[in-house]
Amino acid sequence: MCGNLLVIISIIYFKQLHTPTNYLILSLAVADLLVGVFVLPFSTILAVSSCWYREDLLCKVRGSFDMFLCASSIFNLCFISVDRYYAVCQPLKYRSKMNVCVIGIMILVSWTVSALIGIGITIRGVNQGQSNRRCVLFQSSSSTIMGAVFAFYLPAIIMFTIYLKILMVAQRQALSIHNTTCQKTKPGAAVSKMERKATKTLAIVMGVFLICWTPFFLCITFNPLSNNTIPVPVIETFKWLGWSNSMLNPFVYAFFYSWFRSAFRMIISGRIFQGDFSNSKLF
Repeated sequence: MCGNLLVIISIIYFKQLHTPTNYLILSLAVADLLVGVFVLPFSTILAVSSCWYREDLLCKVRGSFDMFLCASSIFNLCFISVDRYYAVCQPLKYRSKMNVCVIGIMILVSWTVSALIGIGITIRGVNQGQSNRRCVLFQSSSSTIMGAVFAFYLPAIIMFTIYLKILMVAQRQALSIHNTTCQKTKPGAAVSKMERKATKTLAIVMGVFLICWTPFFLCITFNPLSNNTIPVPVIETFKWLGWSNSMLNPFVYAFFYSWFRSAFRMIISGRIFQGDFSNSKLF
């Protein structure tokens, strides 16, 4: 919650951060913040209590918000990868392709589709007559598998494909830069440094996302097919690992940038309360 609040305040307050890319990061931070506000407190209570049942309104609302906000976070990550693709692979067309209007449509789609997925799975689960079962952190059903396909597998495939393309283009750009500067630099030094930086950044972006969410979605996909042989505590542990992605996103997508770090320092130190620093240069 603290990390996502820092991102939200930074982008809203500092005019230098009012860019289309940062609006996507803002949308991501809002989704991740709401996961911490609305989902995790009730899930914590649910983890230590057996008094909730599926017919309880609180259980239905928690499950709906869980799928809605987590899917929104994942969709925002997917759209960020699309933004990065145009920035790296088509830099001359980037400003015309990724304008405020297009980013606004991306944000609207990510929240609308996520809401439909969350509400749809909740309604379908109620209609399947599961009211006598205790409320749990997850559901294993055909509707859940369908939700996993649209909320995780498709975005994950899109993100992996896009970032792989970005990495290949970045390597070609690094090689081109090396060829134009080979007379002044040690052979292989420039390309090696840029390739390592690009590889490291993209590995962190995809690695954190996949490590956090893949175990849970694999479990809820194959658990119904294996007659529910996977222990519930194991799946619930993987669910908490997936939620941790909302905590790590501010580090992955914001803390790597120097202007965000400067904004965070000004906010934490309280300097923004001592005057108007909204037009400050952050780098």
